[in-house]
Amino acid sequence: MSKPMEVEQEPKIDDALYSRQLYALSHETMKKITSTSVLVVGLQGLGIEIVKDLSLAGVKSVTLYDKELVEIKDLSSQFYFSPEQVGKVGRAEACYQKVVDLNNYVRIFVHKEELNDEFLKKFNVVVLANQPLALQLKVNEFCHSNKIHFISVETRGVFGQLFNDFGEQFTITDTNGENPNSYMISSISQDKEGIVTVVEEQKLQLLDGDLVTFKEVNGMSALNDLPPQKIKTISPLTFSIGDTSNLPPYTSGGYVTEVKQPKIVDFKPLKNILESGENIFITDDFKFTQPTNLLVGFQAIHKFAEKNKHMPRPHNKEDAKVVIEIAKGLAKPDDELDEKMLTQLSFGAQGDIVPMQAILGGITAQEVLKACSGKFTPIHQLAFFDSVECLPEDLETLPEEEFQPIGSRYDGQIITFGKTLQSKIENLNYFLVGAGAIGCEMLKNFAMMGLGAGPKGLVHVTDMDTIEKSNLNRQFLFRSSDIQQLKSQTAANAVRIMNPDLNVKAYSLRVGPDTESHYNEEFFDSLDGVCNALDNVEARLYMDSQCVYYGKPLLESGTLGTKGNTQVVVPHLTESYSSSRDPPEKGIPVCTLHNFPNAIEHTIQWARDTFEGLFKNNADNVNSYLTNPTYVQSLKTQNPFIRLETLSSIKASLMDRPLDFNQCIAWARLKFEEYFNNNIEQLLFNFPKDMVTTTGTPFWSGPKRAPTPLKFDVENPLHLEFIVAAANLRAFNYGIKTESNIDVIKKQAANVIVPDFTPKKVKIQTSENEPTPSTNTQQPPSGDTEEDDQCGTILSQLPQPGEMAGYKINSIQFEKDDDTNHHIDFITATSNLRATNYAISPADKHKTKGIAGKIIPALVTTTAVVAGFVCIELIKVIQNKALEKYKSTFMNLGIPFFGFVEPIAAPKNKIREGWTWTLWDRFDIDGDITLKEFLDLFEKKHGLDISMLSCKVTLLYALFTDKKTKEERLKMKISQLYETLSKKPLPKDKKYLLLEICCSDTESGDDVDVPSIRYKYN
Repeated sequence: MSKPMEVEQEPKIDDALYSRQLYALSHETMKKITSTSVLVVGLQGLGIEIVKDLSLAGVKSVTLYDKELVEIKDLSSQFYFSPEQVGKVGRAEACYQKVVDLNNYVRIFVHKEELNDEFLKKFNVVVLANQPLALQLKVNEFCHSNKIHFISVETRGVFGQLFNDFGEQFTITDTNGENPNSYMISSISQDKEGIVTVVEEQKLQLLDGDLVTFKEVNGMSALNDLPPQKIKTISPLTFSIGDTSNLPPYTSGGYVTEVKQPKIVDFKPLKNILESGENIFITDDFKFTQPTNLLVGFQAIHKFAEKNKHMPRPHNKEDAKVVIEIAKGLAKPDDELDEKMLTQLSFGAQGDIVPMQAILGGITAQEVLKACSGKFTPIHQLAFFDSVECLPEDLETLPEEEFQPIGSRYDGQIITFGKTLQSKIENLNYFLVGAGAIGCEMLKNFAMMGLGAGPKGLVHVTDMDTIEKSNLNRQFLFRSSDIQQLKSQTAANAVRIMNPDLNVKAYSLRVGPDTESHYNEEFFDSLDGVCNALDNVEARLYMDSQCVYYGKPLLESGTLGTKGNTQVVVPHLTESYSSSRDPPEKGIPVCTLHNFPNAIEHTIQWARDTFEGLFKNNADNVNSYLTNPTYVQSLKTQNPFIRLETLSSIKASLMDRPLDFNQCIAWARLKFEEYFNNNIEQLLFNFPKDMVTTTGTPFWSGPKRAPTPLKFDVENPLHLEFIVAAANLRAFNYGIKTESNIDVIKKQAANVIVPDFTPKKVKIQTSENEPTPSTNTQQPPSGDTEEDDQCGTILSQLPQPGEMAGYKINSIQFEKDDDTNHHIDFITATSNLRATNYAISPADKHKTKGIAGKIIPALVTTTAVVAGFVCIELIKVIQNKALEKYKSTFMNLGIPFFGFVEPIAAPKNKIREGWTWTLWDRFDIDGDITLKEFLDLFEKKHGLDISMLSCKVTLLYALFTDKKTKEERLKMKISQLYETLSKKPLPKDKKYLLLEICCSDTESGDDVDVPSIRYKYN
């Protein structure tokens, strides 16, 4: 607990720990962050959220300052306090050790003296959390004068405000954090106003006044040497760059790349902003009066507190009237004050709820990172937030007693929402699917809210994954000692410490059709709702379908770097998650990948596919051949070209298997020749560099870049990296001891005899529209008979499985986060060698790992904010709010941007006048009945004439069935009919079958769409 200035050494950036954060921020930004010392004043729930996020983000040091003793109400949101500390320990000291444990690279200090000027000068950023306005003004004045970045933030019940002052002439080095846009050039006109046209694959995302540079332009090559040029956009594919009339004509090639420009912003002191009301950042475009009212409202409750030595009393109408009068005195003559909003602010001024602390704390921590790095655009300058929609609808008529503290850890929440709602929260049963980044934040929020802590309450959490080092940067419930432990169980144990009353059960079973015997009807019937914390669409869609089937609310969310979104799905009110989906990602065309790459993403994907083919698929094929008696027979159903390729790889893997590491090196050397020389020579044999198309344009133009073969050079580090990685992976396949001496590998590689290459007559696919015999685009054109003959020859040469009983090749599963396994080394070297072939700028190992491993950039700040917004919606769900009260959130902390929109109502389908249904509706039939009784029921009760009945893929009834069969089936019970026709027994762990019908309206005779039928047979 020494002074922060004693920290001298700069911590090393641990790529394994900060992996996901680095993809959102960059190494350069991280260096600035790891050099930053932060002071946080105020260690209740809001302060600890900021401290937690900054510690995980990896700042140099955090100093804690709060000399007040822990109060029972603090436990409403301060997850590092315990009941035993109440009234005995200062807040800063009470949470010190748990903050220290968050990140070994961050130094944590506690300051016990006063906040004098000399002490404040030691910090790069000073943050005040829920502090008196007088202290905010005083500290801000000093920080502004001394070029110290200052942030004050506070939450009062469902209201919050944040103020930034980063001084005058603050430099934003990167306003949005996005990669600079780059475009392939199609043409450039030779004119007074030269017009650049880009290829149609990409639409321009440039604005008037943006700066760009050129490279690899042929003909008009002088553009390549020019400094950044200002542009004027003309159309989605064209922009002008000024006079090009004196330059030689454009012939081919070239890229244009956006150049990001720093932005200078001036910040004013808090005193000036409160007086002028300028520099207000709008957080919700639909709340027009919010900024005006909260600007004076927050000042009013502080003036009340200064006079009365406490914030307005919970739900006290007299205090609220005083606050309103103070606000009127502060307001400008033309301000329209909303007395209802000011009353709500006064009623909950002592409120303390963890969702708001998570939202404001996460945003504040991100603002600290902006202040110290210049990365992303800061909030300029004063922002207000509120979640009044989650307050009880009858707030103003409820008695004051409903909101009075009871000496409970949930008092902060009781003050805000009342005792009745608190009791409901405690007795909820919720299923949290996923215990990763969002899952950890949700469990923390649940524990603080008391969700599942009542006598009837329970939280179920499942996650099949184990903890990895890269998780520790944002999944804050885990420590390095937990690595390789189950996430769900570890997270459950951690939150039990935060709130011992929490009832939580942990599972390690994935959700899906294969686990419906565990997550069965009884399980779902017991739930009040589901919260997804998943990282894949397939599982999200499955849980969405289960929630629709069982009629349960679903809370959905996701993050991507600084971006986040939330969605609430409410039974019989909103559409479901699967009702609207993003379009699928556009894949890379096969011909581009195999023969005509023009971007580093193309070469990385090719390298990733090559890794999979060489070290996994080949091994899997061999092992299947040796162990599966029907494997050869199953190959006969494949395309003959693919079958031949598969059998050829099995033959090579078994008959050319290496006996020592030298042979692995020789194999790697030959692969180098094949990939980076021979295949390129073959491509240029088919399509010479001077080739022109039938229209007279050069074949190698536009997106097609003419490649150059590589000649192996053992002294070239990149060439050697490929040999080392490929040889080591080959050795692992065959269980061969490796050699770490680089000189030995170099000598062996240099001595490999490489056969001369002779081009073949092969057909190469040049566009996606061109037919190809197989996925391999370099197969000789010939008929199926020839391939079948070749397959037969190979099969006769292969050793019989019985001769190699027990033999196995080690299949390699791609693992991106182990820097010692040569996986990323191989992909990086392979990609960069191919990039060299095609004169594409190479990528370093970090970038390659991100693309090849499909790593999603992640920040703990975004995760905390998203989890807070999810819990706000959860509180609304508990109260059965009207549709317009719910909000789906779309945000980007980097820009920054917050968008709140009303969920889409569940679409209604009309059967007949006065009868509509949504995806939430269904017919329920309770009890096993005959098919005839079933048909009669729908005709007489619902006026529907059924022409077809099915269960999944089994057709149970159709109008066109012959008379004899129909008569037999009409007498059978539906359950018997299902077992007979599906040839499957009824599921023992279920009570229902889900049936679908085709039918017509008996009144109109028209075919109509109707809901599915839940048929109870058990």
